[in-house]
Amino acid sequence: MTEKSFNNRLRQVLMIGLILFLVIVFISQLYIFLPGILGGITLYILARKLYQKLTIEKKWNKAATAILFILCSLIIITIPVYFSVIMVSPKINSLINNQNSVIQGAKIFSGQIESSTGFKLLSDENTQAISKKISAFIPGLINTTATLLTNLLMMFFLLYYLLVSGQDVEKYLHHIIPLAPENVDKLASETILMIRANALGIPIICIVQGVFATLGYLIFGLKEWGMWGFVTGVFAFFPLLGTMIIWVPLVIFLYSTGHNYAATGLTIYSFIVTGNVDYITRLGLLKKMGNVHPMITVLGVIVGLKLFGFIGLIFGPLLISYFIILIKIYLNEFTSEKVINDLEA
Repeated sequence: MTEKSFNNRLRQVLMIGLILFLVIVFISQLYIFLPGILGGITLYILARKLYQKLTIEKKWNKAATAILFILCSLIIITIPVYFSVIMVSPKINSLINNQNSVIQGAKIFSGQIESSTGFKLLSDENTQAISKKISAFIPGLINTTATLLTNLLMMFFLLYYLLVSGQDVEKYLHHIIPLAPENVDKLASETILMIRANALGIPIICIVQGVFATLGYLIFGLKEWGMWGFVTGVFAFFPLLGTMIIWVPLVIFLYSTGHNYAATGLTIYSFIVTGNVDYITRLGLLKKMGNVHPMITVLGVIVGLKLFGFIGLIFGPLLISYFIILIKIYLNEFTSEKVINDLEA
């Protein structure tokens, strides 16, 4: 290697190191806005095809069309949030103002479990811990609400920019990504497919599970069954244990008020019907829409919620898929054709 070649390689390494350092600094400082940034990208990918059709084929004004899309997105997002707040706020206030009644009901349920199985569900220490958590719920909710509003502003700001300048951004990314053009196209198509599968599939899952949960609450005589079904559908966004956050306390309430048959029936119904509808719909629908393997969905959601919060429901599975895609692209870019054929076989 000549001295000139060595110096060029050294400058290249130093430049890459500087770029990586700045990327790390930016991510560390903007991490709180990451859900909003990812949300803006998600909405852009969902809207880009229709937006480009309206602005390119129909000659609509770009800025006005972008504002129209933002208003539609805002309405779609805020309607379920608004109804959630209206329906749940009175229950939260009642929970905070009547902690003793809630804890007493839990003790009655615990006593029934202990008399039947010999297992003590609630001790004095557990009861005190529950009381403290209820007292600390409101400040945490306020902080979460403030962060959510900040990320909503970031999301719609980014969405406007991407809609207006999206084609230029896509061309730039296509140019700077250090992969063969066919692999860049593959990465882009997989991103679009996965985001559509998760961003459209998950709300459908929540609606289906909310409907079946509402039916169960109605059958077993719960008051305000419509409200509880709606809230269960909202919590269905969180996989595995999401709906249990709602129906388990309802079962405890029914037991504590002496409605043992209704409580037992609701427990069986929630496990067999509500739980299985969630599992079948989530994995079946997402697999059909995006050919997503069930393990990718489950592991991706777990990872995504930890990294990104709520928006991780969409981007978690995408990260797992990216990992698999990048391995395939690496093999395609840097290994022999024989190895690739062997792996595909």
